[in-house]
Amino acid sequence: MNKWQIEDLLKDYNWKLQSVRIMRESMNEINISMTAQYGLQAAMPKASGDPSDPILKEVERRDERWKKIHDYERDIQLIQSKIDKVNDERETEVLYWLLEGKSMRWIGLHMGLSHTHIQRIKDAIIKNMVA
Repeated sequence: MNKWQIEDLLKDYNWKLQSVRIMRESMNEINISMTAQYGLQAAMPKASGDPSDPILKEVERRDERWKKIHDYERDIQLIQSKIDKVNDERETEVLYWLLEGKSMRWIGLHMGLSHTHIQRIKDAIIKNMVA
């Protein structure tokens, strides 16, 4: 991975982590309320990919959602696997706050450093993660 990809993953880490948690919770709740079919309609087989089959559409929608969850998890695990490459105390602190979704300006105020200094530390973090 190049430094721009790592930077994007760092920026997106917090919301992807929160999205995975929320999506997993919602996907585990089965709340399909479809109209039951009776008589001959219920006994007749549905054609594969029949656009009028609401259950098939719901299964396809949920399948796409699970794929998105797995994509987010892959990105999260990639960043988590590279965290141990950051050893400097300041870099570790900045990385922690970046992963929590804080802005560089907020981190700078918190640590008593300028946001441009935080940017330089973030660049060093990314350099370590790419190596």
